[in-house]
Amino acid sequence: MKAVILVGGKATRLEPLTVNTPKAMVPVLNTPFLEQVIHLLSRHQVKEMVMAQGHLAQPIEGYFGDGSRFGVRLYYSIEDSPLGSAGAAKNAEKYLDGTFLVVNGDIVTDLDITAMTDFHEQRKAKVTIAVVGVDDPTSFGLVDSDGLGRVTRFLEKPKPEEVTTNMINAGAWLVEPDVLARIPTRAQFSFERDLFPQLLVQGDPVYAYPLSGYWMDMGTPEKYLQLHRDLLSGRSRQYAPAENIPAGARTAIHPTAEVSGQVMLGADCSIGPRVKLTGPVVIGDGCSIGEGCLIEDSVIWQKTVLGPGVSLKGCIVADNCRMSAGSSGEGVVMGDRVTVANNRKLETYRKIWPGTTIEGES
Repeated sequence: MKAVILVGGKATRLEPLTVNTPKAMVPVLNTPFLEQVIHLLSRHQVKEMVMAQGHLAQPIEGYFGDGSRFGVRLYYSIEDSPLGSAGAAKNAEKYLDGTFLVVNGDIVTDLDITAMTDFHEQRKAKVTIAVVGVDDPTSFGLVDSDGLGRVTRFLEKPKPEEVTTNMINAGAWLVEPDVLARIPTRAQFSFERDLFPQLLVQGDPVYAYPLSGYWMDMGTPEKYLQLHRDLLSGRSRQYAPAENIPAGARTAIHPTAEVSGQVMLGADCSIGPRVKLTGPVVIGDGCSIGEGCLIEDSVIWQKTVLGPGVSLKGCIVADNCRMSAGSSGEGVVMGDRVTVANNRKLETYRKIWPGTTIEGES
């Protein structure tokens, strides 16, 4: 079986992190998010995958190539203009020759693709949709089904009074190839809003497969941070928390540094004297953390330098940032190449755009 991975999506919700970085390349536990998706598919013997993409496509192909480094075969289907989820699959049609899986490129899940495939085949479904229960379905696509799992209704972003189930579309669908004939060529067309309701009206067998285990849409900075908390605490099968500090090659931790909770360090990092890292904390390759820094519940990407006494709590810091001595932030999301001057307290900032320089004392 082949998979179509939708690697576009609403990257604006992750800004300023995705201004210069494709959402698929945003690091999760120090590897590009898309790499996590590829590993999940590969574990279920899905070895051929089509990257359906548009915005900032080159960094993705440059990193993943033909997929051989990851034990899979990758193809690339590029959109000149946004085609929607179903339009993207139609655009990749030349690579598809049987039942295929479509996966949204911004979910982390423990979905058992093998069991879902068996479910799909046993019911002779045209489409099987993975569904998951959430506390508040009003921000998602609600999926109603009968006692046998056959879908009876779709409703995108329902009003509270319209909610009849907490089961939502989890962003993974098994699709029979003849369904592609119902999707117009080079037109914007959605599985969720256009194709699935059409199939129901025409009486085609569409089924819902309940997902057990972990699921997270990492589409906002808040959810991105929560994803790291969840993974580092072992809530998903995608990562087993380490007993020792996972650290990359040539990373040096000063003997007086204090590390508690789940912490992950990339390669070529320097953790200075009297630094306190209170997990969950993830620090990417090539970072320098100066003397006396306090970092708690934060994710720092690559090649960022924190001067002495910097304090961060609940923050996301992208690549190549510089924070000078004594500066601090809580709940701040920094794009790449941000510079913060000495003793600057980022109390009034929540999002800082790439390339910004913040000077002087607050």
